[in-house]
Amino acid sequence: MDLGVCMAAKIDDIDYAVLAEQLGYSHLWVADSQMLWSDCYATMALAATRTERIKIGTGVAVAGTRTSAVTAAAHATINRLAPGRVFCAIGTGNTANRVMGAKPMPIAEFERYIRELRVLLDGEEADVAFRGDTRPVHHLMPDAGFVNFQPRIPLYISGFGPRAMALALRHGDGLVMSIHPTVDGLEHAWRRLDVANGSPVDRSSFFTSTLTTMVVLEPGEAVDSERSREACGAFAIAALHYAFEQWKEAGRPDRHPPFDFWDDYVALLDRTDPAVLHQRIHQGHNCWVVDEEQQFVTKQLIEASCLVGTADELANRLDDLSAAGLDQVMLLPPLAAKEDVLRSVAEHVMPRMRSRGAQRGLDFKTT
Repeated sequence: MDLGVCMAAKIDDIDYAVLAEQLGYSHLWVADSQMLWSDCYATMALAATRTERIKIGTGVAVAGTRTSAVTAAAHATINRLAPGRVFCAIGTGNTANRVMGAKPMPIAEFERYIRELRVLLDGEEADVAFRGDTRPVHHLMPDAGFVNFQPRIPLYISGFGPRAMALALRHGDGLVMSIHPTVDGLEHAWRRLDVANGSPVDRSSFFTSTLTTMVVLEPGEAVDSERSREACGAFAIAALHYAFEQWKEAGRPDRHPPFDFWDDYVALLDRTDPAVLHQRIHQGHNCWVVDEEQQFVTKQLIEASCLVGTADELANRLDDLSAAGLDQVMLLPPLAAKEDVLRSVAEHVMPRMRSRGAQRGLDFKTT
């Protein structure tokens, strides 16, 4: 199994990407959300010039805020700076669209988009929908040094529901998820993929990655200790934001996540002017926890969304996830604790993963 890092794009903090490479993380996934963080491609370009081995890509790029041609050209440009290290991960745009007050791209439109994107990433001509019409499009000067379409850029599809997961099988090289980080959660995802495929998916050849964060506890330290809450609270609350939006759109008040505090959380958001609720929900998104939401960073929420435990416990859980077919866990710590989280995992968890891999005759994959 790989361990990767998801970075909330921050243009003046490229040292963080350098640190991730130095510590042995295999992938740098640069998040894309135009009204939350720095531009992902500017951040990726700087990271590409400061690193040598770590793979660099979008985590994930947003269909709908750019045409497929723009997304392909952006990745091929970074591939010019870091040939063979670039990947493209693409999604329908949860926060990027929602912070604009819109829903993610519909699945049918998303499939058209990624069908175009795969062809364009290969440097070939695609029929691209643009301004109400569809026309043949290709890069006119690919050999002039502006872009690199070779080495081939892998395409990973971000999917949570069964239809989006099916698109990863049809058009992508792998699937990016953010599931409950347990074997049961992963097996549920595999069952959806198997159904979409019409037969069991070859788990050894289809790349899978899931987004979470990780906290290495000291012996006897509680899952919801103050230090743990600081290190994983932002990710846990972002998972709560996502759950709220899915619940609200489903129109089923009786079907909500089984959190003890749910009614209090809904009551908090109900006090927000509906005209700006789309802005309020994502305050601090994956970077910090706003004061009025600190009360919801509970043991229950942490355990439902994050990997928290002693070094041995975490290594065991990662080993189990690997055995169940997961290729990578990518970590998204909060801004204030991000370096500490990466160092702690690299110092205490990675060596145990290497030891377990050696015992099974496998290599622990890092850069």
